[in-house]
Amino acid sequence: MPLLIVCVLATPGVSEESPDKPAAGSPKMTERDQRMEWWREARFGMFVHWGLYSGLAGTWEGKAVSDRGGMEWIQNNVGADTDTYAEAAIPLFKPKQGFAEEWARLAKQAGCKYVVFTTKHHDGFALHDSHVSDYDAGSVLERDLVREIVDACRAQGLRVGFYHSVIDWHHDQYGYANSQQLPHPLKGKPYPNGERDHSKYVEFLHKQVDELMNNYGPVDIVWWDYSAIDYQGDEAWDAFNLMAKVRKRQPGVIMNNRLFRIPEAGWKSMGTAGFSTQLDPKYGDFITPEQHVPDEGMPGVDWETCMTMNTTWGYSEHDHAWKSTETLVRNLVDIVSKGGNYLLNIGPTGDGTIPPESVERMQAVGDWMATNGQAIYGATISGVASPAWGRVTQSRDGAALYLCVFDAPEDGRLELAGVPTKFTRAMLLGSGEAIELDRDGEEIRLTLPVGAQGTLVPVVQLTFAGE
Repeated sequence: MPLLIVCVLATPGVSEESPDKPAAGSPKMTERDQRMEWWREARFGMFVHWGLYSGLAGTWEGKAVSDRGGMEWIQNNVGADTDTYAEAAIPLFKPKQGFAEEWARLAKQAGCKYVVFTTKHHDGFALHDSHVSDYDAGSVLERDLVREIVDACRAQGLRVGFYHSVIDWHHDQYGYANSQQLPHPLKGKPYPNGERDHSKYVEFLHKQVDELMNNYGPVDIVWWDYSAIDYQGDEAWDAFNLMAKVRKRQPGVIMNNRLFRIPEAGWKSMGTAGFSTQLDPKYGDFITPEQHVPDEGMPGVDWETCMTMNTTWGYSEHDHAWKSTETLVRNLVDIVSKGGNYLLNIGPTGDGTIPPESVERMQAVGDWMATNGQAIYGATISGVASPAWGRVTQSRDGAALYLCVFDAPEDGRLELAGVPTKFTRAMLLGSGEAIELDRDGEEIRLTLPVGAQGTLVPVVQLTFAGE
């Protein structure tokens, strides 16, 4: 029986028409559509920022650097050269056995379909066993942490993505003076080792990426980070050649847009809110608004909002500004109702332990998804204007709508305009309780069951009779 499910949010808004994406298996599907198909169905992924900075936990020389975000940037924030940073950070980065299995189980419990984790962040420390560097987990820890994480995720049936920084604060040929906009701990200071040949760094970058693409089986996502208006693309990273190499080795991979910083690649300015709503696929497969949900989505464009649970990506013992589970679920529904994906970050400690606040929230989101996942997986823009009490999502084949309720009126009475007349039945997801549905043309009225009022984002499912 076709379904219609409606999701209700507190913030009013108007949904745009759904992008015209061919159905799975359709002869009209392009090669890119085929690669994107699973991602458009998944809608929810787990982001993991983890590296040398995690052991420092937002503390430098015994003092808190900040109680707010950005502790994966702690080397830059304190202006430490790479030797000083490594001397302080390496002894505190002690991954425990089995950490990766804990991550993968949590992602599965939360209802995530994919995990994207940092193979190398800006500090330049790689988590795999690299043969072109001694600043990596293989050389320092005699472990291949990328292998451990990939194997654990695959054991849980999760898709795998590699976050890889093209910025590198460690490499002695990285030309940080070539950009006034990209961060570096020594920015504004002369190169400590004399003149640099940035092309040698680019060669190194490509070789490390080759290792990642060749040694770990299928890679589903490459999440590049990041470029500046004054230094990006071919000039900075030999970007098109880099993407071509990745695609040759991993033909099914999808990549984000952060090798570039131009309007055609989804960027209009610097800053996390500097995204535009256009993307030529030659620059990447999806746009990455950070910590932001576009007001009207990005009709016709694939996009993914990445977001922290508190305010930092890398672990900090000083950041206690945790978002509530309710906020996280509302964000997920809001994003899907606008046609996007949600990539939600955890920042494990130096031994790989996930903070209990993250565990609690991810498990609670998973409980909600277990009951209401139909409103998320494979769902997208409904074409029905969002009501004041929530959002509306729709299955991509148009056979179902989902009404997700954030703030129901005190009497539980819900009204929604613009609903096609074929939808004649209503039911509460989870309990299966039938709900009486009144209709006046394309306007429907129903009353949320008393037991559902006040719960975490109840979802009403609408169905229609007939084939």
